[in-house]
Amino acid sequence: MYLETDGRLARREIVKRILKDRDDQPVITGLSIASYDSVAARDAEHPLNFNMHGALGGAPMLGLGLAIARPDKRALVLMGDFDAVMGMRAMATIGTQMPTNLAIAVFDNAICSETGGQTSPTAGQTGIDLAGVARAAKWPVARTVVTEDEVEQAVDDLYGAEGPVFINFKVSGINPGSMKKTRDGALMKLRFRKALLGEA
Repeated sequence: MYLETDGRLARREIVKRILKDRDDQPVITGLSIASYDSVAARDAEHPLNFNMHGALGGAPMLGLGLAIARPDKRALVLMGDFDAVMGMRAMATIGTQMPTNLAIAVFDNAICSETGGQTSPTAGQTGIDLAGVARAAKWPVARTVVTEDEVEQAVDDLYGAEGPVFINFKVSGINPGSMKKTRDGALMKLRFRKALLGEA
């Protein structure tokens, strides 16, 4: 159900599970495949999708801002591992703020897809342990998911655990492909704001 043909976790299927029946959930994504995953799970024009462009590593801080501004909402961030590495400073900042309503899901394929497919710093036995970094920053929930039978509990924690929550899904390196998405930042900002605030 959540496996690619190589036997590793299938990121796109997991994102579809995360967003299933969550049409009112605000979602901020990092660059590259993570944004396409959100489009595959919803639609390119979904008003509560905010897909980052040209700001590698910026999604966690935008998620923090949303979590602080709207404590009544769960702020969900979806991003890739290289995006998380580039935004690692955010883990410490989030750790000092401790927003209970922030959840970040990282899809770690150990590939820097945005910059040409190089090996990510998370690759191999000596790679960076992203969940370990979050734990060091005092996040109350921070772990790595490797097997299919761990997925459902991880999804439950993304929505139900007191945050900040950091789940690092170790996913297949198979690229599920790009999709047409909105690239107009001003348009996304306005429609996201309108949908979030319920403005007419």
